[in-house]
Amino acid sequence: MKQLINSGGHIRQQLLAGLTYTYNDSLNWQPKTGIVTKKRLPDNKVILLSGGGCGHEPAHIGYIGENMLDCAVMGAIFEPPASSEILQAIEETYNGHGTLLIIKNFEKDVANFLEAEKQAKAKGLLVSHVIVDDDCSIESGTFEKRRRGVAGTVLVHKMLGAAATEGKSLNDLQVLGETLIPSIKTLGVAFSPASPIGLIPQQYELAEDEMYFGIGIHGEPGYRIEKMQSSERIAIELVNKLKQQYPKEALTQVAVLVNGLGGIPLLELGIFMNDVQQLLDIEDIEVGFKHMGNFLTAYNTHGLSLTLLTIKEKKWLEYLNTPTDAFGWK
Repeated sequence: MKQLINSGGHIRQQLLAGLTYTYNDSLNWQPKTGIVTKKRLPDNKVILLSGGGCGHEPAHIGYIGENMLDCAVMGAIFEPPASSEILQAIEETYNGHGTLLIIKNFEKDVANFLEAEKQAKAKGLLVSHVIVDDDCSIESGTFEKRRRGVAGTVLVHKMLGAAATEGKSLNDLQVLGETLIPSIKTLGVAFSPASPIGLIPQQYELAEDEMYFGIGIHGEPGYRIEKMQSSERIAIELVNKLKQQYPKEALTQVAVLVNGLGGIPLLELGIFMNDVQQLLDIEDIEVGFKHMGNFLTAYNTHGLSLTLLTIKEKKWLEYLNTPTDAFGWK
């Protein structure tokens, strides 16, 4: 695959420089680091901080904005930021109201963010966290759920961001996050693998007429390869598998997120969204909120993921619909 990158590495620095130059009215980047913050950091609310590897654009700096994140710390391609940079970000954005870390459930991400939290607490700072584990794909050959943090993380950014602006305390935000996260479920499918970039190799092969259910956002293999099917058939597979994750009585009203993985046209996402809508309508499942686009990608993967969030409180819909200027949400 042809790639528009420069030789000699430094992908993270060049990417962050380009994005923050484009959105310099709202974002501030500390060169030589992966730390990006709001141009004007708030002094009257809990700070929301997230992050992860590059290659998932617009995540995570695309969710810095009013009623979303205040800071994101980016690592190298598909690698979390170092704990030292996360700690630096916590300290430099701290305003006395506390900091909530939103962490995707990958071993390195969890280890680095929790180490930074531990060090920040040792310095007397108020810091807490939630861990997003919305992926309900299974390990190939077993029935063990992977529970990775994937596209549902963006919904957590949105809802907790709106709640933080509302004035909720650090403890209240943590409790809200821990209530929301079990209600969020995601499954993905790829029609071609993530392209190799930098030091990251391609992890699986697909023939022209094949697709892979349950793939990961770092190009990880999924749980079943099949011959390519229609959008409608794929929607049936994903909707049915996601429905099985909930008690039937919980599926009265949902939020729907159709997420492109970086290499899929909007035309195909739109067709898929239409198929999902028709299936949910047949089941008498009300869709209270829907969003479609590239939100948490897997570097040029031709594929998509479907996320459902069961709505337990009217307030959750208010949080989802609260306006934001974060460029990745639009």
